[in-house]
Amino acid sequence: MEKRVLGMILALVGVVGLILAGVNFINGGANTHNIKQIILYGVLGAIFFFAGVGLIRNTRDRAT
Repeated sequence: MEKRVLGMILALVGVVGLILAGVNFINGGANTHNIKQIILYGVLGAIFFFAGVGLIRNTRDRAT
């Protein structure tokens, strides 16, 4: 059960990172600092999201 909770937390953090990347993409200018932020938030968000989804899918519940 702990792995599923950790997977949900990682997935939520990933979604927040992807949302931040999207907001920076829509509102930002064309300077180098903004492009680095978009790439950083997007990559980290994707990593956390897919790691969380993988934990949720691969964890089996056992009856206690």
